[in-house]
Amino acid sequence: MLTVRAPAKVNLVLEVLGTGQKYHDLCSIAQTIDLCDSLTFEPAPDILFTCSEPELLQNNLVPQAARLLQQRCTIRSGARIHLDKRIPWAAGLGGGSSDAAATLVALNWMWGAGLSHEQLVVLGAEIGSDVPLFLHGGTVLLEGRGERVRPLPDLAGAHLVILTPRTPIPTGKTGLMYGRLRPEMFTRGQFVRAASFALERGGHIPGALLFNVFEKVAGDVFDELTDDRTLLERVTDRRAHLAGSGPCLYALVDSEEASSKAASQLQELGRRAFAARAISADETHSDSL
Repeated sequence: MLTVRAPAKVNLVLEVLGTGQKYHDLCSIAQTIDLCDSLTFEPAPDILFTCSEPELLQNNLVPQAARLLQQRCTIRSGARIHLDKRIPWAAGLGGGSSDAAATLVALNWMWGAGLSHEQLVVLGAEIGSDVPLFLHGGTVLLEGRGERVRPLPDLAGAHLVILTPRTPIPTGKTGLMYGRLRPEMFTRGQFVRAASFALERGGHIPGALLFNVFEKVAGDVFDELTDDRTLLERVTDRRAHLAGSGPCLYALVDSEEASSKAASQLQELGRRAFAARAISADETHSDSL
């Protein structure tokens, strides 16, 4: 049996530059964190997929990734795959894309497919825009629709508190969020350039540069998000930020102790919350192959 982890991510900066023929053109800095799903793989005659959350069995990217790799490399073997889900889904943390990336890496090794990292990245981009970022991991610059990835210096000593709002998540959430953006909300990549420069010079990003364009429309889509933001900011005494297209929120805090304490306080209030830490590319793949 082979077990690998699939980490979540947050977008430290997320700008939309405009619209293309099929996709919005974005520019973003993303960071993988140590909030992870776990996947196990065993040899089997066919692709057999199970999940700890039965509602995620349909239209899941894990068996899609397995079958794509199987077809492209003319693999006759199968795999029994189980996904133990911990990352909140459809919440802006990229869990589904991360699960797909982990599947490509694990089965490429288990089946002896022999694809290079670059080839896996190209294959991953066919599955979803966020898959390539998880095949890199760490602190990365994303461009295009998210499929173009460039490593950045690691975000030094970052600890986070993540709050999962209780607001209902509408069907087609990401498309709905993009559809709410107006041209005057588009930017020119200035936040990403400034944040990249700060990372290269000092290993951190000033709070004023933690920009997410979806903050401008999130309140129109997610009920009670303002109350959740207020709660997270009160518990952490830090500014709350939207994770990706939401509705998860995160706050950057000073230490592991501070993140654990804040997450525990939120949990005591009956909320689903996590203490997390930014991880490097090496840590992202430390138990993958």
